[in-house]
Amino acid sequence: MEWKREIKILFWIIAVFVLAFFMPLDSIWFKESIMAMFDLAKWYAREHVILCLLPAFFIAGVISVFVSQDSVIKYFGAKAKKLVAYAIASVSGTILAVCSCTVLPLFSSIHKRGAGLGPAIAFLYSGPAINILAIILTARILGFEMGIARVIGAVIFAIVIGSAMSMIYRKEEKAKRDEQINFPDVPEKRPMWQTAFHFFTLVFILVFANWGKPAADVSSGGWYWLWVNKWYITSAFAFVLVFSLIYILKLKWQYVLLAVLVTAASALISSSPLIPMVVGIAFISIITLLDKKEPENKEWTLSSWDFAKQIMPLLAIGILVAGFLLGSTHDNTAMAGVIPNAWIAKLVGGNSVFSNFFASIVGAFMYFATLTEVPILQGLLASGMGKGPALALLLAGPSLSLPNMLVIRGILGTQKTAVYVMLVVVMATITGLIYGII
Repeated sequence: MEWKREIKILFWIIAVFVLAFFMPLDSIWFKESIMAMFDLAKWYAREHVILCLLPAFFIAGVISVFVSQDSVIKYFGAKAKKLVAYAIASVSGTILAVCSCTVLPLFSSIHKRGAGLGPAIAFLYSGPAINILAIILTARILGFEMGIARVIGAVIFAIVIGSAMSMIYRKEEKAKRDEQINFPDVPEKRPMWQTAFHFFTLVFILVFANWGKPAADVSSGGWYWLWVNKWYITSAFAFVLVFSLIYILKLKWQYVLLAVLVTAASALISSSPLIPMVVGIAFISIITLLDKKEPENKEWTLSSWDFAKQIMPLLAIGILVAGFLLGSTHDNTAMAGVIPNAWIAKLVGGNSVFSNFFASIVGAFMYFATLTEVPILQGLLASGMGKGPALALLLAGPSLSLPNMLVIRGILGTQKTAVYVMLVVVMATITGLIYGII
């Protein structure tokens, strides 16, 4: 009704006015919270949007356009074998060095293609939780025992939470399964190995472009060598992508060669790898959009753009709110939010039900970029955090965040998102409590 709309407008006008009227601009903690909010946004824009999210959008576009719905249904659909679906989904994070936000376009794409709710949720949780780099760093910095506990807990979480979501919404899943039983088999336009080749080339570019630096005391070994040479490895996979664009997607080789030359030139004259990454992505977008021979190529970029439009605004709002409330902690920066870090450290000491529950809640709402949860936890453990709450935060934190929740709500709706978050928090609390007793 019209009057309800007017009341809603009035409410927001009053809310904004009250906020502006009572804004404590003279308060030091408020000023630092504002700075932390923008610092986190700036850091995320510099470190994750170009290197993480943009490749992730294009990977999601591959799933959405080049992978047939029949293929997704075969492995993740409501009628797929549960053992196979959950086994693949629960360990998917081992090949994806992604955070709770980078996994969202990938989750959205397989969900839209008809994946069952359970396997899709298992994939959503496991993507950031079982990041192989984070597991290794956890074992090295926080102890082998914590690393093993994190692996076992994350795999079990993915399966249990996915199964629980599927059971809770079994009527919807049954309706989806009935639809998929009558879904006609659509022949693949190209061999599956070609689509897989193109997909994993993009995945490896994402993985190595974001390869994290080993611990400060590590200056040799395979992981250190990979980090030192990560841009050479990324460049090698970029050339593999050139092959894929020409021979699999059938783009005109003249245009692709021009893109390679301009991208290589930008890499030589710039000091930041972000510039050639942006140039390369821009050229891929332009070439595919102008391609009239293969309509799927244009659809790939348009689908990637659709994911960006859906996810980026909510992600930006979530990052600003998370920075304001919980502060900005990255690299050597530690800026407090409205909620002081000292309070958090005091509240998660020992191994009580409350400390584990509180650690799970904080982990669920706080944003952790890939690998950053380990040094943060190292500091909290040094400040008196119990090992049970530490594991609870490790299991809830990397896979959830306030920005992540806002986007999931746009994909699944408020109710399913609330149930998913509740399951993660409750299971993290119970697991942390048990681990703290052992």
